[in-house]
Amino acid sequence: MKSIWKQDTPITARKGLQNDMSTQVVVIGGGMAGILTAFFLQKKGLHVIVLEADRIGSGQTQNTTAKITSQHGLFYADAVYKIGKKRTTAYALANENAIDEFEKLINDERIDCSFKRLSSYIYTTQNENKKKLKHEAKTAAGFGIDAEYVEGTHITELPFPIAGAVCFKNQAQFHPLVFLRHLAKKLTIYEHTKVLSVKGHTVYTESNRIEADYIVFATHYPFLNLPGFYFLRQHQERSYCLALRNQKELSGMYYSMDENGLSFRSEGEYLLLGGGFHRTGKKITCQDKEYGYTFLREAVKKLYTDAETAFAWSAQDCMPHDDIPFIGKYSVFCPYWYVASGFKKWGMTSSMIAAKIISTRIYEESVKEYSEKKESLKYEYVFSPQRFLPMAAAKKLVIDIGESICGLTKGLFSKNEQRCPHMGCKVEWNPQENSWDCPCHGSRFSYEGELRDNPAQTNLK
Repeated sequence: MKSIWKQDTPITARKGLQNDMSTQVVVIGGGMAGILTAFFLQKKGLHVIVLEADRIGSGQTQNTTAKITSQHGLFYADAVYKIGKKRTTAYALANENAIDEFEKLINDERIDCSFKRLSSYIYTTQNENKKKLKHEAKTAAGFGIDAEYVEGTHITELPFPIAGAVCFKNQAQFHPLVFLRHLAKKLTIYEHTKVLSVKGHTVYTESNRIEADYIVFATHYPFLNLPGFYFLRQHQERSYCLALRNQKELSGMYYSMDENGLSFRSEGEYLLLGGGFHRTGKKITCQDKEYGYTFLREAVKKLYTDAETAFAWSAQDCMPHDDIPFIGKYSVFCPYWYVASGFKKWGMTSSMIAAKIISTRIYEESVKEYSEKKESLKYEYVFSPQRFLPMAAAKKLVIDIGESICGLTKGLFSKNEQRCPHMGCKVEWNPQENSWDCPCHGSRFSYEGELRDNPAQTNLK
C-alpha cells in the first residue's frame, strides 16, 4: 500500500554509488532528516553526499501525516515534572522555531508544497480528561506557545462531540515529498546504496567505501548497536492511516489523548484519518478491532458511512524512553559521528531541529569556530544523546527490557521459529500488513523475508 504523498509525486531516480570516494560529510539516509541536514551543510559550503538504501523519501517520510507542530500529544505538563522546566521550555521553543524555519525555507526556495498555517488540537471526548487538558494548555502557554483550552462550540467540525481540547495556534501542514523533491535536486545523492557498516571515518557499502570527516546517521533507527546502545533506549510502534475521498476540508488538525482515539487532518479533497497504533511486533489478528486497519475501517463505518477509502498506509515510529529525540553526537567515543533518531510521532518538526543542530555543529567544528549563541545550538543540550534523565525514562525502560526478554526467549528451543537477524528475537506475523515484525526492536520483513524496516541490516532467513 502506498501513501497519498507517494501516489502523486514522482521523484527522479539517482544512480547507485559505483566507486570508492572521499568527502567532508556522509549523510546515511535520504528521508526528511537526512535531506534537510545535507541541504543545510551544502549551503554552508561543505562537500556532502547522501547514501540511501532504497529511494529518497521511501521510508517514514512518505508515510507521515505531515503535521509540522509543537503539539506533541499530552506532553508539556508531564515533561515539567520529568525533565524540568528549563528543558521543557527549550523543547517547546525548539519545535516552535522549527515551524518558522520550514516556512522560511519554503518561501526562500519558492516551493509549492501546500504549506498552510492552521491550528492543531489535542482533544478528548471524556469529561474526566478536561482537567488534564486545562493543565496542559496553561503549561504550554507558560513556555511561550500560543495555546489555549477550548470546549463546546469551538470544535464542531469533527463527526462526534468533543468534551474539550487544547488549541495550539499557528501550526502547519504540507506535502512532504514535494518539499523533499525540491531540496534533493540540489544535492549529490546515491540511491540503492546500502550501508552495511561504519568504522572510524570509513563507511562501507555493499561494494564500495567512503572516507569522510563527519558521518551522520539519519536512518530512522540507528543500525549500529555499539557504541550508543540505542537498542536499549527506545522501541518502535506502528500507526495507520486512511485517506477518505471527497470529504469536507477541516480548518484544523486534530489528535486524541484518549485510548483508541483518532487523528484528523485534511489534504485537499481528502480526509486523513489516523489511529490504531500498537507496539511493533505485538501479536494481532485481522479481527482485532482495537488495532491497525481494522480499527480505522470500523471507525469509518460509524463516522463516515458514505466515504470512499482512496489510500491506506502505515508508518513506524521510534519511541525513546524519555520522550525526547536523540539529536547530536552518536557517542563520546566517536565525536565525528552524529545521529538523528527517536522522533516519536512528530518527525517533521524533529527533522528540522536535527538538521539545524547537526549542520551548525559540523560546520563550526570544520572551521574551528564555535558559538553557543546561535539559535539552533541553544536547544542542543535538550536533545543530546548523552543526556541522563532517569526519572523520565525508567518506567518505559523496564517495560522494554521485559518485551526484549520475552522476544529473545520465546520459541528458544524450536528450530522452526523465525528469528530477527538483528539480535535474535522471535518475530511475530502481522496479518494486517502481511509482514514479520520483531517485538524487541521493531525490524520488519515481508512475507518472503525481505527487509522492510531497520535496525536489522539483512533479510530474514
